[in-house]
Amino acid sequence: MEVNGSVSIIVPVYNEEKNLPLLLEAIDQALSELNRDSEIIAVNDGSSDGSGEILDELSNKFPDLKPIHFTRNFGQTAALSAGFEHAKGEIVIPMDADLQNDPRDIIKLLNKMEEGFDVVSGWRKNRQDKWLTRRLPSTVANKFISWMSGIQLHDFGCTLKAYKREFIQGIHLYGEMHRFVPVFASWQGAKVTEIPVNHHARKFGHSKYGLVRIVKVILDLIVIKFLVDFAVKPIYIFGGFGLLNFVGAFLAGCWAIYLKYWIGDSFIQTPLPLLVVMCTLIGFLSILIGLLAELMMRTYYESQQKPTFIIRKKNKS
Repeated sequence: MEVNGSVSIIVPVYNEEKNLPLLLEAIDQALSELNRDSEIIAVNDGSSDGSGEILDELSNKFPDLKPIHFTRNFGQTAALSAGFEHAKGEIVIPMDADLQNDPRDIIKLLNKMEEGFDVVSGWRKNRQDKWLTRRLPSTVANKFISWMSGIQLHDFGCTLKAYKREFIQGIHLYGEMHRFVPVFASWQGAKVTEIPVNHHARKFGHSKYGLVRIVKVILDLIVIKFLVDFAVKPIYIFGGFGLLNFVGAFLAGCWAIYLKYWIGDSFIQTPLPLLVVMCTLIGFLSILIGLLAELMMRTYYESQQKPTFIIRKKNKS
């Protein structure tokens, strides 16, 4: 299956002034081997060094380069989101600006996409990072994400990926959710695969990532799991929790009656009556929250005319 179409390269940039000239030269060389229209969208995420000025200068040398400058540092997710929003290519490929991703792998991603895939994710199989602070936490996080999402990838954190445009349109990213774009795409019906890509040790600058990011990733994954599974019918989770509390109240009540009439323990001798009241109240509140959430989600979809489905193709009637 041949995949044609223009290509947009998205590069989030934060304090990478020494890497940018080499990176843009390598990207331009890789794109010159493609017989496609292309563009490079470099999003300056409020850099405090000379990255912004260098991008503007390089845009004169590379006509395909389109710099975007943020007013301050909003984070990698925001930078990628802005790049996705401004990209015009039919295939969108984000990559890091630190020269650890290899621009020559762009061709490998596109070749793999020609086999019929909608998303091709890079896998830094021989990752050139510190084992304790980067590789070990990443391995744990990747296994957890695969288990929670059902999407089996070795390296969700690798920025270098290729997406068909239709599967990232309308995706709004927050927090650290940029690494979950393949999950969003797969849940919308995209065919996702993974290929090994090159990974180089950082030559200039320093990493902006820390161990605290693992906690953020886990919390964001919980949010995504909830949105995907229950955004259309939130009553299922809130109502289910409410019904579970009603069952707990019923069992606690039966146990309290058994203790009183068969064992001889008074109601005031056990916390069971209090547990019955508490579970009953929580059950009613949970169902009420579910009903309110249902009204909010219906208003959200209907007011913005958002569809609850995606059509891949349509035959003529």
